[in-house]
Amino acid sequence: MLNSCVIMGRLTADPELRTTSSGLSVTSFTVAVDRSFARPGEEKQTDFIPVTAWRTTADFVTKYFRKGSMIAVQGALQTRKYEDNNGNKRTAFEIVASNVSFCGSKAESGAAPAPGGANANASSYANAGTEDFSTVVEDDDFPF
Repeated sequence: MLNSCVIMGRLTADPELRTTSSGLSVTSFTVAVDRSFARPGEEKQTDFIPVTAWRTTADFVTKYFRKGSMIAVQGALQTRKYEDNNGNKRTAFEIVASNVSFCGSKAESGAAPAPGGANANASSYANAGTEDFSTVVEDDDFPF
């Protein structure tokens, strides 16, 4: 079986860190995701997708993301059944995040970069020279 969701969009509000009675960090937030298709003459629609993050992922989200920040979320879709105030049975859908990533630049998102994160050394690689590389003359050296 497979249950995997990946979304990318913007946070609709600042995430707030909460702690369970057993001491686990948790945050819930909503990601606005534009649909890729719009009928001719109509505006694109936006889906507002609820996400829950636990433990260190929750800490990371609340520390580095703010309202309007672009975020990529990977996780699993989960459902919960509940009864509303009027006694109606309802089903809630949410993504439980297993991984979150920055998207876009720091200036666009307004979020601080993660120290030692995936983009921490990007500028040093972009400015690196090519003196340590040599040209491959023959394809026979490759093992494939």
